[in-house]
Amino acid sequence: MSAAEIDGFADRIRQHRGGMISAWVGIPDATLANHLAQEAFDTIVLDMQHGMWDMPSAANAVAQVRLAGKPALARIPVGDFASASRLLDAGASGIIAPMINSAEDAQAFVKTTKYPPLGERSWGPSLALNHTGLSADDYLKNANALTVAIAMIETRAALEAIDGILGVAGIDGIFIGPSDLSIALSNGDQVAPNAAEIDSAMQHAVSRCRAHGKFACAFAADGERAGELLKFGFDLVIAGAETAQLRSGARRAINAARRIASA
Repeated sequence: MSAAEIDGFADRIRQHRGGMISAWVGIPDATLANHLAQEAFDTIVLDMQHGMWDMPSAANAVAQVRLAGKPALARIPVGDFASASRLLDAGASGIIAPMINSAEDAQAFVKTTKYPPLGERSWGPSLALNHTGLSADDYLKNANALTVAIAMIETRAALEAIDGILGVAGIDGIFIGPSDLSIALSNGDQVAPNAAEIDSAMQHAVSRCRAHGKFACAFAADGERAGELLKFGFDLVIAGAETAQLRSGARRAINAARRIASA
């Protein structure tokens, strides 16, 4: 895939051209991200909130994912908007920001991810220029369109403010964190990302995205749940974390070996 095709990711997701499936990587290893990018994922998300990535390792992973012909997204730690602009400078195609609970939070996020007139992103995209092959002038003119700012909806406050968040110019879409949302909606009683109440909230979020002409993403623990969320109308879903996929693959291999050996 060419740089132009990788950087067409933003246009594709904004136009809702088919449900996309992403890998999710918290282990800070660029080679692992590259391996996953060889599979039929549409993108790779680097989780810097609960994963162990630091900026150098994340920038290296962005390069490895792009080398494999895929766009890379990154979820930043809560409120770490400075990292958002640095990851875009490194060539990330988009940023997922957790705990965006209000229009004001969304505006602060946009300030660091979009150049004027939408935001106040500071200039310094040296690696992004290398990856895209664009001149400085062309990158400045097109960067806001080539990259996406994705606000996470994962609290009761965020769900109530969803129209205000989606109404912020520069917010391209949202990402539902169903585990945190289930904790919030149950007042801390349970982690139940597949509960009926969460299904209802997620379907409501998709409808509000459609009303605002923006896209919706969500986390799913496995492929089966990811398929259900695509049926809900989500534009991009996570099909499980790499740690779960790694351990599941290991279990299958161990069980197969034991079964055949004991036959």
